[in-house]
Amino acid sequence: MSTDTSRRSAPARRVVLAVVTTDVVDVQAHARAVDDPAAGATVTFAGVVRDHDGGRAVTGIEYVGHPTAPALLEQVAADVAAAHPVDAVAVSHRLGPLGVGEVALAVAVSAAHRAEAFTAAAALVDEVKARLPVWKRQEFGDGSDEWVACP
Repeated sequence: MSTDTSRRSAPARRVVLAVVTTDVVDVQAHARAVDDPAAGATVTFAGVVRDHDGGRAVTGIEYVGHPTAPALLEQVAADVAAAHPVDAVAVSHRLGPLGVGEVALAVAVSAAHRAEAFTAAAALVDEVKARLPVWKRQEFGDGSDEWVACP
């Protein structure tokens, strides 16, 4: 791996926010949290509740998390920050009932270059989905519901 000679210092690799919450999450607040003078790129991601799944109308979602979820989210964020040349990462996952259009997962990553920021943001989203013990119950337009990714 080559060294980035465009930087004046090594990437900070800071985790500035890693929260599991029932509060509304604000993607732009995450972007502000990762602001860094060394960063030439900030990438954000909003995982939003959509109105369909598998061809069925979704009216809402409820997220339930294991008590270890907050500590695990911090570890996931730290692992991603350590594995990528980023300046800062911020991530929040929401629990509780959410309506269509609400943000369930907010991610922001700052890095010196866009490719690094995009790569790290994608890795962070993927790792959260793979490792975080959070499960969702989808509510459908016909009144039925279904648990997704629940052991």
